[in-house]
Amino acid sequence: MKKHLQVVGAMLVNKEGRILSTLRPLGKKLGNYWEFPGGKVEPGETKEEAVVREILEELDCHIEVEKEVGENTLDYGDVIITLTVFQCRMKDEVTVKEHDAFVWIKPENLLSLVWAPVDIPILEKIVEEKKGE
Repeated sequence: MKKHLQVVGAMLVNKEGRILSTLRPLGKKLGNYWEFPGGKVEPGETKEEAVVREILEELDCHIEVEKEVGENTLDYGDVIITLTVFQCRMKDEVTVKEHDAFVWIKPENLLSLVWAPVDIPILEKIVEEKKGE
């Protein structure tokens, strides 16, 4: 039976309206792909609790979850991943600790990066919604 991982990501938006994108380390699975910062939901944790914990661990940043922006499930062959992305408000600045790079990018340019495949349908939804604003 395949392992099924529940993963969360944070859509963090700065004062200029740019969205934080982080680059997975080369040595990790899906290394050198861009992603929303976040990680696995631990047993006994809600998705919202997980995203708050993960962002504190990865970015040394306290956040407040505002709303869910999308969810997608993808079978990677060896594992099935369900990603839930939340729009979150930053309470302080981010310090990238676990990624190889990061960029604050305009919503209309999000799809110019090479993203982890599970993120792409959520990104397409975000880009489409931002066009209508």
